[in-house]
Amino acid sequence: MYFRTITTFTALALLGGCAATIDQGGIEQRTAQAIGRPVGQFTLGERTEETGGRLNYTVNTRDGAAYTCYMYSATGFQRAMSFGQTPHSDAICTPMAGGSKARPAGSSETCNALMRAAKRC
Repeated sequence: MYFRTITTFTALALLGGCAATIDQGGIEQRTAQAIGRPVGQFTLGERTEETGGRLNYTVNTRDGAAYTCYMYSATGFQRAMSFGQTPHSDAICTPMAGGSKARPAGSSETCNALMRAAKRC
């Protein structure tokens, strides 16, 4: 009985440690940096979490632009094993076509040095 209790407790602790540990403010700050808009000018929605701490979510701006974003957040287990030294990643966001304010391919808001190098604008 004692072994079963310890095993159950350990399994629950490990499963609980698989959730992302970043808070809403951290997600908003990283998203603002990724899309080039200040916090408060967009809303986050449709958030899902995958194993390993990957967060997938959508972003809608006040002017109608839409983005699909993801980032990696250290899980509770990862933070425990690294003594809190595992950082969260930056947000990676992709503008979605069909937003009410869709930008032309060559516009300065969607075309940057990386996009030009990839021949995407």
